[in-house]
Amino acid sequence: MCQFDTQLTDSEGVKIVIVTESFLPQLNGVTNSVIRVARHQRDLGHDVSIVAPTRPGPEFEGIPVHVVPSIPLVKFAVGIPSLALTNLLDRIGPDILHVASPFVLGAQAIAYAQRNSIASVAVYQTDIAGYLHRYGMAVAKPMIDRFVVNTHNAATVTLAPTPIARDALTDLGVTNLSVWGRGVDLDGFHPNNRFADDTMAFRRRNAPNGEHIIGYVGRLAAEKQVDRFRELVGVPNTHIVLIGDGPDRARLEAMFPSGSATFLGSLSGHELHIAYASMDVFVHFGTEETFGQTIQEAQAAGVPVVAPRSGGPIHLIDSGVDGILFDVNSTDSPRIAVQHLVDDAGLRSRMGEAGRRRVLGKSWEAVNDELTHHYDVARARVKRPALA
Repeated sequence: MCQFDTQLTDSEGVKIVIVTESFLPQLNGVTNSVIRVARHQRDLGHDVSIVAPTRPGPEFEGIPVHVVPSIPLVKFAVGIPSLALTNLLDRIGPDILHVASPFVLGAQAIAYAQRNSIASVAVYQTDIAGYLHRYGMAVAKPMIDRFVVNTHNAATVTLAPTPIARDALTDLGVTNLSVWGRGVDLDGFHPNNRFADDTMAFRRRNAPNGEHIIGYVGRLAAEKQVDRFRELVGVPNTHIVLIGDGPDRARLEAMFPSGSATFLGSLSGHELHIAYASMDVFVHFGTEETFGQTIQEAQAAGVPVVAPRSGGPIHLIDSGVDGILFDVNSTDSPRIAVQHLVDDAGLRSRMGEAGRRRVLGKSWEAVNDELTHHYDVARARVKRPALA
């Protein structure tokens, strides 16, 4: 039973501060979910603000964005502990702290919430230890694991993106866990786009000889293992189209044989919807995903997905039904899976339709309504000091 006179779902004007380790101009899963959450809570009538290491300006769609001190790390701005965050939160006086993918900045925000009896909801989105291993810092894993446990156990509620991620956090020692997935734009990413004039134009530009398009959307960085797309070069009657940007782009462009892959950079909105609709097979190689938002987008667009049997994709894909999961230790199975789909139009169609059915009901509105419930649970658990 909630201890408040009205729950968040029934009240307006609740102060929600979203503290995020990543925001615009960086485009990634964390940024995307923060934007969706902020819009939804604003539209419900709540007082929403964002705190981040970077920002496109003082506001985003009318939502205040506050920037805090940061340092560059692997071409990301990483928030650092500072009085600026404490002073900012003192001025705002939040009722709820939503902490997206907590690292250094998020840990400080959660500690602030704990000291001040404020409900905090930590959203687990990044396998920090896995990324450190990818960047040659595996020796830090025990320390990072302790940091993750201590940070999330200080939060009122931690939300894991999948049951698999929840169980992994439980094994580490994290408590107060629930599962909260991610939404997808079911209208923008839609199979009907396959027949649009813009889609036909996209295919003429990027597969002028009628090749099947093997597509990827995401950050071009080491942890995404985009270099493994070289294993797919030479699959008969195919062309690779890579969408996204990141620190590895120049290295990757130099790595692929001339004419074997097209790099389109970052796309958004209608252009991104059309790009997905133009694909025949969507492939993702990253093994450290806690979720896999672009997999859901491909499914919504009716595109069959090939991904590793590791992390988030295990939860998102029913292998053999709406996509194919491959053995992460095999260099042959991704190519075999792609070839199988390229050769069988009926299989592509059946898997694409099954993928679309799988994500129906996962609109951002529905998923954010679930988040509002988690906010209510967190507020009910926190005992605020009596008002004077």
